[in-house]
Amino acid sequence: MTTPARRPRLGPLPLAIAAIVSVQFGNALAGTTFAEVGALGAASLRLLFAAVILLVVLRPSVRGWTRRVWIGVIALGIGLAGMNSLIYLAIERVPIGVAVAVELIGPLAVAVAGTRRPRDLLWVALAAVGVGMLALDSQGALAIAGIVLAAGAAAFWALYILASARLGATSVRGVDGLAVAMVVAAVIVVPFGAVSATAAVAAEPVLLAVFAGIALMTSALPYALEFIALKTMPTRVFGVLSSLGPVVAALAGLIVLGQVLSFLQLAAIALVIAASAGAVASAQRR
Repeated sequence: MTTPARRPRLGPLPLAIAAIVSVQFGNALAGTTFAEVGALGAASLRLLFAAVILLVVLRPSVRGWTRRVWIGVIALGIGLAGMNSLIYLAIERVPIGVAVAVELIGPLAVAVAGTRRPRDLLWVALAAVGVGMLALDSQGALAIAGIVLAAGAAAFWALYILASARLGATSVRGVDGLAVAMVVAAVIVVPFGAVSATAAVAAEPVLLAVFAGIALMTSALPYALEFIALKTMPTRVFGVLSSLGPVVAALAGLIVLGQVLSFLQLAAIALVIAASAGAVASAQRR
């Protein structure tokens, strides 16, 4: 009797890359709807659908949550709200690859916080040069505003990381906290984008299906892929790999939005990626 051949399993590297691709192409797809729903309307619909999907799939249990847990979940929700709304506002003004590169300042800042090692300060300087190049290459008040909004998204990403660490120190399942935090984020953002989103959906109901797909691409699917990948992939490797987000975002911007970046923008993005990857790798070795 022959033993049936086992199906080959995907390793953690393809899963992690698939998660990055899913998020950035989902965000680029959202960018195609800004003319109809506006950036805040798009963020509202994305967060609303993501919250519903995570609640239905994960069915989080909040029974017995302490005050400390609720504070962590609310902080996580605030981080999600700021990240998603500000990065969409930034993408509305500058190419998605540029916006995502500036947003990388958030995890970089967390990685080097409190250090005085010259190598870590070098990563900060390298990122600052990259962001400065992006700012110099941006022409007009609209583009500068996009850089500033992306930097704001970076700050909320840093809050998200710190809140995740705080929540991870409790006995609550991380996925439960994430699902409830997504609800908090939706409650914060939806009032700002409800008017434009409602009007757009009333005119084009197909947008509901579009944003259900965007929510899957940018939330449910990448979280699941990352969760599986991190079971066997070292967090240092995953952190460095995540720094490739701007490359995938630039590719998504080219394919989905027709955005062509200048040589200076590409060079600046490369500097920010190198700084982020170096800082994350150095921090996790410590």
